[in-house]
Amino acid sequence: MTTQQEIARFGVEVPEWYKGYVKALGNRDFLDVMKQLQQATPSFLEEIPEQRWDFAYAPGKWTIRELVIHMMDAERIFAYRTLRFARNDATELPGFDEDEYIPYTNAAARSISSIINEYKTVRAATLSLFESFDEQAMMRIGTANNKKFSVLLSGVIIVGHEMHHLNIIKERYL
Repeated sequence: MTTQQEIARFGVEVPEWYKGYVKALGNRDFLDVMKQLQQATPSFLEEIPEQRWDFAYAPGKWTIRELVIHMMDAERIFAYRTLRFARNDATELPGFDEDEYIPYTNAAARSISSIINEYKTVRAATLSLFESFDEQAMMRIGTANNKKFSVLLSGVIIVGHEMHHLNIIKERYL
């Protein structure tokens, strides 16, 4: 069964904004890819020359520091939503505006090693959370930003979002 079929099986349609993230994952198991990225992403980030971390490829675009912190912010928010959904919390959760978060990240003052270490910590926590879920928990559905999400879909989005931004770094920043 493909990832898309598995998500649909749980009665959730992928919101338009997230379809590219689901597509990026393809038919791979999101937990397997999440584990691979746990090793591959820090290695990739460590290879980026220090002077590129403060580069933005166009006016108004984020630097690599900001982009990586955005990836972690989004992962934390989706993991929090996932916890709520998995625990059968029916409270509708708000969306978030990632552009409003960036000025408050203190990205320019952060060391590269602190950002990479934070990534490792966030990913370890996210993996631990998802590995604790059984199939029933993965099927649970909640609402965030006026859209329905299953726990499974949230995990797929976390992975697809990271893959999307890593590709942007490779294509536009390096």
